[in-house]
Amino acid sequence: MTAAARSRARGGPGRALAALGRSLALFVPVFLVATFVTFALRSLSGLSPARIQLGEEATPEAVARVEAEWGLDRPFLVQYGDWFQGILHGDLGTSWTNGADIATLIGVGLGVSLSIATFALLIGVVTGFTLGTLAALRRTTWIDRAVTGFVTVLSVMPAFVVGIVLVTVFAVGLGLFPSAGYVPAAQGVGPWLAHITLPALALSFDVIADVARQLRTSLTAAYSENYVTGALVRGLGPRRIFFRHVLRNALGPTLATLGLKFPALVGASVVTEWIFGLQGFGRFANDAAQSGDVPAVQGVLVVSIVLVVTFNLLVNLALARVTPASQRGV
Repeated sequence: MTAAARSRARGGPGRALAALGRSLALFVPVFLVATFVTFALRSLSGLSPARIQLGEEATPEAVARVEAEWGLDRPFLVQYGDWFQGILHGDLGTSWTNGADIATLIGVGLGVSLSIATFALLIGVVTGFTLGTLAALRRTTWIDRAVTGFVTVLSVMPAFVVGIVLVTVFAVGLGLFPSAGYVPAAQGVGPWLAHITLPALALSFDVIADVARQLRTSLTAAYSENYVTGALVRGLGPRRIFFRHVLRNALGPTLATLGLKFPALVGASVVTEWIFGLQGFGRFANDAAQSGDVPAVQGVLVVSIVLVVTFNLLVNLALARVTPASQRGV
């Protein structure tokens, strides 16, 4: 092993730790500010559990009594401190509408949405990577134009329209998949996959389009760099040039694009969940907002913040590991 190779091998864990440290340093203040703004939602909304439980005609005395039971008569910062401490211990509070534990309610819906979002992301990455690579390797040909046109069509098709078409064709028409409902993976991988395939496919179109377009652009730009010309002069084969030089330099923007896709898939699936009869995270958030259940909405926002930060942390670690620029300390 050469000295440069040994240096790169030793630097791998160090780069990952440095990226982790930078991400965590950003995460802490962002999380504090976001949770504070989230908690201030109740004061800004003017909503109260008394209005939900007693109705709009409740007397001021009855409203004050119910709010005291919920601890809403205490100073704002004291309430925030208790709520934030509960978050750190996994306690998101209690629902105003039914008195249920919000963490439990979100956990049930989040399991559904995470299953669909993960599968949709997998479909989108694999298909988008294939199409983007094919278009870049056959750039300026009819294959490139066909792929570009295809992903453009995918990008403008709303997920709810795709969902309706999928149900009509593959569930009702052909009977290949169930049209609604959800089966946990613990009850069988086959039924679980059968129930999440159509909603995941409906959500994957936007991911396919974004990944394919970004990767095609990045690969095309990478092929025009001087290091590719140098590799050709040294007699390296097309396969080695692609995997060793071009692909690794082009992955950065594509991974950055994925950093926002997964949390967006989890949060934006409410329409798809309605179409497929799923009680997921997005539908729970919609129901909580419509009923004025502020603690539930706050819990949804906190979980969404954690999802965004966590997934972007993973993307940053992947970027630090695979992109040549980070390995040179750039």
